[in-house]
Amino acid sequence: MNRKRNGLLTATALLLAAAPFAAANESDTLASAITSGKAGVSVRARFEGVDKDNPLKDANALTTRLRLNYKTGEWQGWSAFAEYDHVFHMIRDFNAGGGTTPAKDGVYQTVADPKGSDLNQLYLDYAFSEDWSMRVGRQRVLLDNQRFVGGVGWRQNEQTYDALTVTSKAIANTTLVYGYVGQVRRIFGQSSSAGSMNVDTHLLNAKVGINDSWSVTPYVYYIDNQDAASTSTSTFGARLTGGIKAGEGKVALVAELATQSDAGNNPVSYDADYAHLSALWTMENGLGLGLAYESLGTDSSNLQSFRTPLATLHAFQGWADMFLATPPSGIDDLFATVKFKAGKWNLTGVYHDFSAETGSGDFGTEFDVSAGTKLSKNYGLLFKGAFFSSDDVNYQDTNKFWIMFTANY
Repeated sequence: MNRKRNGLLTATALLLAAAPFAAANESDTLASAITSGKAGVSVRARFEGVDKDNPLKDANALTTRLRLNYKTGEWQGWSAFAEYDHVFHMIRDFNAGGGTTPAKDGVYQTVADPKGSDLNQLYLDYAFSEDWSMRVGRQRVLLDNQRFVGGVGWRQNEQTYDALTVTSKAIANTTLVYGYVGQVRRIFGQSSSAGSMNVDTHLLNAKVGINDSWSVTPYVYYIDNQDAASTSTSTFGARLTGGIKAGEGKVALVAELATQSDAGNNPVSYDADYAHLSALWTMENGLGLGLAYESLGTDSSNLQSFRTPLATLHAFQGWADMFLATPPSGIDDLFATVKFKAGKWNLTGVYHDFSAETGSGDFGTEFDVSAGTKLSKNYGLLFKGAFFSSDDVNYQDTNKFWIMFTANY
């Protein structure tokens, strides 16, 4: 704990010491930088219904998030950002998770959107040059497609990080990101014992442009979790992305491989692998057809599976969120996607087939569908549904439905 805090304090001191050297030619005053900033206001109201084949009552949740933020202007290479959220409950027939609604726990299905206030972000940025920058404080950390490190932006209370991040573009065609994380601020908020994780985490991600169409991103993520030792992991991998022309459209391709082992204070020794392959053909008429395969493996000697404790999990393995924790036998997800633009509406349908990575078990299938549109420059509307059909006694048939309205200023 002390090492974590000392690391952040030392990094901050280095930033402060460096500032005068980068500021020699700056003439703007601190006061003008503060007053010339930009304020933002957003509102996100959402109904979520959950119908699950178990004894708990169906959940009906109407929640609204009010978000206020402010970004200062730049002064001698420095700028600052602050963001505050408050989540309101209007229809309360649900368990908000993380022990935040004890009267509803064990009675209603879960909708993980606790009410309350949160200082979502508060950080300082410093630009050493055009190629080097640092950020210190509470911040989003979104790496690649957020499969391993993300912000869980679908939930009303976002996941953010007390961290130091450094970004460099000093190497040609390369964006290098290093992050040190001391605490993970989770979606349940600080009133919950599950609302934060104290970690000693190092993140290294380097996106290298091969040419105009292709890039490769090797990465190393080391997580030493003092509050949940079983999620202390060391992950090494690489992600290849690119595209090729196909008829009157383009095919976007992704190939990713990673390997993971125990790290830090994890009491169990294990090794597990990850693989992802996908192709999405998008045509000029707006039709998109995709086929993908994702596999989170397991160590067959002790059934310790591949884990992603910092991921934006809702974006993967179906919107019904049946596999937030990887099954002990691992999981293979074979899924097909159809996308289409109909006027101002963006339509998406996804079909998943879930099976065990080790053994011959079938977990079930899921169909996801969404329809979203921009009502105007500032307003948006989304309808979304997830329908999971189980083939395994450990999982129940589940239907979820959302209506979401957004306003941004």
